[in-house]
Amino acid sequence: MVNLVPLLTQELSLQSWQIEQALSLLQEGATVPFIARYRKERTGEMDEIQLRHLQDRHQYLQELEDRKQTVLKAIADQGKLTPALKATITHCLQKTELEDLYLPYKPKRRTRATIAREQGLEPLAQWLDRCNSGEILGAKSLTAADLEQEGANYVNPDQGVATVAEALQGAADILAEGVAERAELRAMVREMVLRSGRFHSQIKADFPEGSTKFELYRSYDIALAKIAPHNLLALLRGEREGVLDVQLVFDEEAVLLQLTAQVIRSSNPALHPVYQPLIRDAFQRLMKTSITKGIINEKKAWADGESIQTFEANLRELLLAAPAGMKPTLAIDPGFRTGCKVAVIDPTGQFLHYQAIFPHQSKQERHQAAETLKRLVQQHQIQLIAIGNGTASRETEAFVGEALQGMDSAPITVMVNEAGASIYSASEVAIAEFPDLDITVRGAISIGRRLQDPLAELVKLDPKSIGVGQYQHDVDQKQLKQKLEETVESCVNYVGVDLNTASKELLTYVSGLSGTVAGNIIAYRNEKGAFRDRKELLKVPKLGPKAFEQCAGFLRIRHGKNPLDNTAVHPESYGIVAQILQDLGVNLQQPEALKQLSLGQVQLRRYVTETVGEPTLRDILEELDKPGRDPRAQFTYAQFRDDIQTLADLQVGMELEGVVTNVANFGAFVDIGVHQDGLVHISQLADRFVSDPQQVVKVGQVVKVRVQEVNPALKRIGLSMKAVGQDQGAAPHPQATQKATAAGDRPRPARPQKTPSSPPKAQDSQPSIKDLKARFNRKA
Repeated sequence: MVNLVPLLTQELSLQSWQIEQALSLLQEGATVPFIARYRKERTGEMDEIQLRHLQDRHQYLQELEDRKQTVLKAIADQGKLTPALKATITHCLQKTELEDLYLPYKPKRRTRATIAREQGLEPLAQWLDRCNSGEILGAKSLTAADLEQEGANYVNPDQGVATVAEALQGAADILAEGVAERAELRAMVREMVLRSGRFHSQIKADFPEGSTKFELYRSYDIALAKIAPHNLLALLRGEREGVLDVQLVFDEEAVLLQLTAQVIRSSNPALHPVYQPLIRDAFQRLMKTSITKGIINEKKAWADGESIQTFEANLRELLLAAPAGMKPTLAIDPGFRTGCKVAVIDPTGQFLHYQAIFPHQSKQERHQAAETLKRLVQQHQIQLIAIGNGTASRETEAFVGEALQGMDSAPITVMVNEAGASIYSASEVAIAEFPDLDITVRGAISIGRRLQDPLAELVKLDPKSIGVGQYQHDVDQKQLKQKLEETVESCVNYVGVDLNTASKELLTYVSGLSGTVAGNIIAYRNEKGAFRDRKELLKVPKLGPKAFEQCAGFLRIRHGKNPLDNTAVHPESYGIVAQILQDLGVNLQQPEALKQLSLGQVQLRRYVTETVGEPTLRDILEELDKPGRDPRAQFTYAQFRDDIQTLADLQVGMELEGVVTNVANFGAFVDIGVHQDGLVHISQLADRFVSDPQQVVKVGQVVKVRVQEVNPALKRIGLSMKAVGQDQGAAPHPQATQKATAAGDRPRPARPQKTPSSPPKAQDSQPSIKDLKARFNRKA
């Protein structure tokens, strides 16, 4: 087994002991969230980003090593493995390079060169090669007649070689294959194409102007090195759908000149008529297609990676959206003809009651709907009203405001993004939970739960159905699934999970828990009642000591026997906490005990052991300082203008408030309450140059925008965030700047963009990427 640690140490700029310890923990079955949170001493405080990168790179290099062994054995079995070739293969670091080295020895189908060898022409090819290299005495003085004479020796009609020309052509076929399989020449051609290649596309004649969504690519030309991920994926989709002709073009003559300079080593002009055609043949027939296809595949993999990264970032922001809180909630799935489906949900997310109302029919039905709504609000002491943002959402929002006008302590009404709710409603998960309810009622319940706790509800959905991706159906689906599952796992463990209310789907993402064990936890809870302490988990079938070690710190028990069970302090550290509290003279069982701690006087070094160092102790003190805190941000929401409900209501210059629903490489989509998201192009995100939209906006962020363009025919809205709020001619509506905070919710620390295991820090605005990296790499 090859030791990959030295190479990983160099590539990742980490110490060898960090690499070794992290890999050891991963091989023992520890999850990335667990290592990042509870094994900081062993890894030198490696965060989740570093651990995921290490995990991915180690897997790539391990697969490369396995492939090397296969290649070396295959070449050795042919008796062609030289010490120099073995050293070259052993030291290569890219799969493409390895396959180029293996190409001459790879089993092939029957080629023109194969046929020439069967005809006995390989000696002639070898003679020509020695003439070209100058190994044959007098090669410089060879003439065309000499070549004809040598070729005549291989004329054999019985072998299918009837003329001298056929003999020389067969030898050229053998030499051409040799040229095409030389790893250094393939690398040179690949580099030239990467440097100067361009993507060119045209819409096929069958599609007249304006008839396709690929109009941007009707006559499109861009440098290979400069193409954006979304443009490449769009080109490839258009080609796959039969709309576009896409070509990777480059200066082929320049490539041929370089190949000629590398291949022809003799100055004898008699050899040029043989070699120049075979070099062109080697390039056109044997190299061009495979190399350009390989480059396109590499660029596609790059575009996939960039798009998946964008999807990951958007999904993280959506999952870590601020919860409105576990409060009595009225959820409304709006509709015109079929009415509005109203579901009542209690403070634990449990469904209590369903009622259909018809506020958009007759006056009498509207009055009855208003009376029903007020009765439900009063009867269940509703504090939150969640309205799905689909059809009839704005009209329903106006109705709710009208119906509850004048009520004391009226609940907060919030428009909730219902993307994917219909998919959840018809899913096996929803059917198992609510087998007797109509699909629309399940959708309403999901909408209400999303407002209470977005993370707990959204984990029940396939992330691809949430609507925050970029060409997610065009990228590598296996890689996408893996990365999105890692993102969900990261977010769930960052926030922590209430052991006594969590669904099976949520528990499945907790570190160390499989779907089977999560189901066993639910079954145990249903049979025995609520868990009273974390140790009780060990009574759950198939949840052994290893799984307990991995999951315990991420599971919370409110109002349990031990207050520490409602914190991120791991049970393995309870003894140290007891010692700290004893030294401070605090009784943990006293209700206000943890709030009275004077943690500033704790001397961490006193409590350092062989296994617990200052990083873990700092985390413990943070938990004791704010026990049971939710690390997600403060809950806020946008207020849409009452007079702006459709595209027809929009005018250029209007300033509005909206919610970012999706962020792509080319800009951000914003919901401004007209049933059609507007696009803020990357050039309109700020009054400065923006290279990455994620540095400016996040999914779920409330923003102010200015309408720049309205195209009802194409349902297209162009928005700008440049200098919004300043005097630009159009006065903003008073409602456009209002925000509300749920009563009783205290400010929450802002969530990190990429490293959920890192300690949260409260702040007023979204941090920059630079700030995040500095924060998470900082040591106290």
